[in-house]
Amino acid sequence: MSQLSERPEKSVVGLPLPHESAVQHVTGTALYTDDLVHRTKDVLHAYPVQVMRAHGRITALRTEPALAVPGVVRVLTAADVPGVNDAGMKHDEPLFPDVVMFHGHAVAWVLAETLEAARLGAAAVEVELDELPAVVTLRDAIAAGSFHGARPVMETGDVDAGFADSAHVFTGEFQFSDQEHFYLETHAALAHVDEAEQVFVQSSTQHPSETQEIVAHVLGLHSHEVTVQCLRMGGGFGGKEMQPHGFAAVAALGAWLTGRPVRVRLNRTQDLTMSGKRHGFHAQWRIGFDADGRIRALDATLTADGGWSLDLSEPVVARALCHIDNTYWLPHARIAGRIARTNKVSNTAFRGFGGPQGMLVIEDIMGRCAPLLGLDPAQLRERNFYRRGQSTPYGQPVVQPERISAVWRQVRENAGVADREREIAAFNAAHPHTKRALAVTGLKFGISFNLTAFNQGGALVLIYKDGSVLINHGGTEMGQGLHTKMLQVAATTLGIPLHKVRLAPTRTDKVPNTSATAASAGADLNGAAVKNACEQLRGRLLQVAATQLGSNASDVRIVEGVARALGNDAELAWDDLVRTAYVQRVQLSAAGFYRTEGLHWDAKTFRGSPFKYFAHGAAAAEVEVDGFTGAYRIRRVDIVHDVGDSLSPMIDIGQVEGGFVQGAGWLTLEDMRWDDGDGPNRGRLLTQAASTYKLPSFSEMPEEFNVTLLQNAAEEGAVYGSKAVGEPPLMLAFSVREALRQAAAAFGPGGVSVELASPATPEAVYWAIESARRGGAPSRAGHAGGSEAGDAGRAAASGGARTGAEALSGA
Repeated sequence: MSQLSERPEKSVVGLPLPHESAVQHVTGTALYTDDLVHRTKDVLHAYPVQVMRAHGRITALRTEPALAVPGVVRVLTAADVPGVNDAGMKHDEPLFPDVVMFHGHAVAWVLAETLEAARLGAAAVEVELDELPAVVTLRDAIAAGSFHGARPVMETGDVDAGFADSAHVFTGEFQFSDQEHFYLETHAALAHVDEAEQVFVQSSTQHPSETQEIVAHVLGLHSHEVTVQCLRMGGGFGGKEMQPHGFAAVAALGAWLTGRPVRVRLNRTQDLTMSGKRHGFHAQWRIGFDADGRIRALDATLTADGGWSLDLSEPVVARALCHIDNTYWLPHARIAGRIARTNKVSNTAFRGFGGPQGMLVIEDIMGRCAPLLGLDPAQLRERNFYRRGQSTPYGQPVVQPERISAVWRQVRENAGVADREREIAAFNAAHPHTKRALAVTGLKFGISFNLTAFNQGGALVLIYKDGSVLINHGGTEMGQGLHTKMLQVAATTLGIPLHKVRLAPTRTDKVPNTSATAASAGADLNGAAVKNACEQLRGRLLQVAATQLGSNASDVRIVEGVARALGNDAELAWDDLVRTAYVQRVQLSAAGFYRTEGLHWDAKTFRGSPFKYFAHGAAAAEVEVDGFTGAYRIRRVDIVHDVGDSLSPMIDIGQVEGGFVQGAGWLTLEDMRWDDGDGPNRGRLLTQAASTYKLPSFSEMPEEFNVTLLQNAAEEGAVYGSKAVGEPPLMLAFSVREALRQAAAAFGPGGVSVELASPATPEAVYWAIESARRGGAPSRAGHAGGSEAGDAGRAAASGGARTGAEALSGA
């Protein structure tokens, strides 16, 4: 094992510890950004002036009525910006726009002594608009040719030859929904300016360095004049990677102009109507299989709904293309990506960052095509797994293909799949109006930022004279347990008990130029940087200890806070060692750094090795579906997930459980609706609250939920042999959707290909059941995919898989 991966004796990493803030969370003492308002004097409250039209040019903006409202201090407009009036990294997001681009777009902000006064002031601002046509749906954008940003194409092999060699060719279409982050803590920022005109912003942000950069350029300042701190977030899921910047800039601008602290905190409706979501996608595809059901060729176009500005849509589409293969080898492929421009909020990062969208396309294809090929869906999937020596469509070798099979075999064994499938068949035969199904799906998810430059991390570790240790690192804590892992890494590297180590809030004046806590890379990057800093300190302390113990530094070990030399009974306590080092004027602070090696990526040719490694997992889900209503319940879920050699098993199991549930919410419950009519509310988000946007709750949890971490799976070249865990488990929820598809198909004759909308709500499942009962004919109501698969279902029901292939290919 490399030095980065090898674990010392009696390490703190690997222990199943609770979250470092668990007690504060459950007792309500954990502070979040908006809690700091009550500790800050003379705070002004900011409230947005939202325009409730989807598209239009502002012809008049009258702020005088707002200034007449008691308590209103100032109204912020574009004329107040001393620097650049833009809140995005692509320079396409005016902080104060002159063109309204989505329903609820904020065009000004009112500052007042109280939140209620600010609200009344915002209501008093008069805005006149020259309305313009609005593109709301993804299909309308495609029809109108409304696109922006890059349009990458990923190619491998010879696609035309691949289709010529295919015994079966299928075509289809699939559109699936966006998803709201619905973090518990909405967007929040609190800014003040000190006596030296230094701007200090508390922000609920996953990317403090980029928030700092945006605030600085809005104010016309340099980055060293702006400090951003993030205490912790009440959830982020990607929604606080890019989108907090504008809200922080509003708070900072208000503080800069008034000399008073300014608070921005969106209420839930504002957060839902003003912030971006997971990108909904449309996919058009054509796939060829050989006579044995092995994929020969795939030709697909993926279109993401980017919303009104680019935000992170380009890298989201890039990752979707890089993950359309999932666990399957595609010898010949041509995948095109594009971004639709619509008059909706600008969609952004969301857990998985395009990976789930790309993987959902191939899993939907496999689920739809398996019956047409006369194969069990699990058999079709397993037959197409990557094998040794094969590479992804973008050219990266899959170096651990045995992990794909290992988690697959283990989850089938743990879940008792073979016995339960026989039980399910017997149940279905005896129950004409209720059907059960069990589906197994796997995942392969690349870990690292697609943009190579982002794959770096920094840390600052301080040892005080009393032996206590303070860690600063560039990652942010959003509940995922990153800080817990960093404490464990530091304690392990220094060889001291965990209680000796404390972690400071993330802030830009301690660790500069950090990457976002995203791409599941938080522990990899920051953990390696913390380890690097601690290794520097330990190396200095070993020299001191060697002198005191009369030994060579290479023979000294620090274990559980005691330094001992090999072959020597003498020992030196950690606190005494640190004091001795101080007296000897040994530096007791160190800046750590890490850059991920071995990455290269050419965005123009769409070739390279953008990922350090792949995370793997598999899930088996059993569902029961009511044939009269489409209502269903998840009876049991078994998961085996690869996190390498876990840094913190309790944290990782929690991440697997939470990611799975969030994925199941996206795929089955969270039905986001927009008004696409021609009335005055065109473009309005209709699902503006938890009363209309259904989130997973205890009632949607599996009745039996078993999570196992893959054992003996240490990852060479990663911090203490661990692997990322944040995003990959979300895709394990594909198993639920595929089980629902199979249960719906069980209401019809054998060999039926069933289309299933996403999200697969009970209504969508009901229409899938109705389609299955008719032998696979697509139902117009609740229809979300292309009609070709339904036609194939009819053909397959009457003539077998070959006939279905001919029906779809036009042969």
